Amino acid sequence: MSNLLSFRWKNPYLAAAALLGAALCAAAVAVLPRPAFAQAAYPAKPIKLIVPFGAGGITDVVARLVGQKLGEELKQSVIIENRAGAGGNIAAQALAQAAPDGYTLLLGTVGTQVVNKMIYSKLAYDASAFAPISLVSNSPYVLAVGDSLRVDDVKGLVAYAKANPGKLNAGSAGNASAPHLGLELFKIATNTSIVHVPFKSGAEAINAALGGQVQIVIDAIPVVRSQVQAGRLKALVIADDARSAAMPNVPSSAEAGVPGFLIGSWNALLAPPGTPKQQTTVLSEALARALARPELQAKLAEIGVEPLPTGEAAYTKHVRSETDKWTRIIKAAGTKVD
Repeated sequence: MSNLLSFRWKNPYLAAAALLGAALCAAAVAVLPRPAFAQAAYPAKPIKLIVPFGAGGITDVVARLVGQKLGEELKQSVIIENRAGAGGNIAAQALAQAAPDGYTLLLGTVGTQVVNKMIYSKLAYDASAFAPISLVSNSPYVLAVGDSLRVDDVKGLVAYAKANPGKLNAGSAGNASAPHLGLELFKIATNTSIVHVPFKSGAEAINAALGGQVQIVIDAIPVVRSQVQAGRLKALVIADDARSAAMPNVPSSAEAGVPGFLIGSWNALLAPPGTPKQQTTVLSEALARALARPELQAKLAEIGVEPLPTGEAAYTKHVRSETDKWTRIIKAAGTKVD
């Protein structure tokens, strides 16, 4: 061997060939695929789910119920982070600024995804740039009144509002929140003048109605139901085409004489702009499995929440429809927030 090496170095052509061969071998090794075990499977750590409203509201309730089962499907914890304020803009901006790695998500609403761009003159995020994962759920809204307002049905409420324009206050989960939009929709449907009072969550608005600071509250069934069952609030109408099994004694919009009063709290799962398709697909498939679990379906049905069709295509179609709807309503209501 020593003689051969000595001979090669004495022959410049053979020396060059040996060096070239070594270089080619090194290059071939460099481009070999890495073993699968060297790449960490997604998700490899807990996922943060940002909720654009405070604890106790419908979006928070859905986030915690669905987030737990989603985490079980992903075999990772889903950590809820409430970022309330500005009709969901604070939470949406936090998502826009997050790393596009699939570890920060947003439970979007009609406000963050559709309405805010219509009623705020400036936004620090572009909802259309978020990476869509899937729709999650919907819960029809309930219009309820406190004890201080002596009315028994929608007809009585409308009569009182028309006799006392601008004297009734209605609480909501915040400017541009779905309850706020529900109020505007009710005012258009009944041609009434009612003052909007925004709070940071549906739970705060409910407390204000219980304390008499506002006379009316509009929110999703899970937020209102327990107070109605306890007799502290009176539910006048479900903002849906049909009654809800969770509140079977409350009339639908058509039964109450306001067929145009149709609105619910829908949510969607979203990732930061630029999140790889691989991650959003994993999340969408895990969410579909979670929502198909009988125990989660039973719990959601019990509180008046229905799962929505999953996947990016269903989300895109829904947002397009909601955009058309709320563009007309907001234009008619003249709603603006700055």
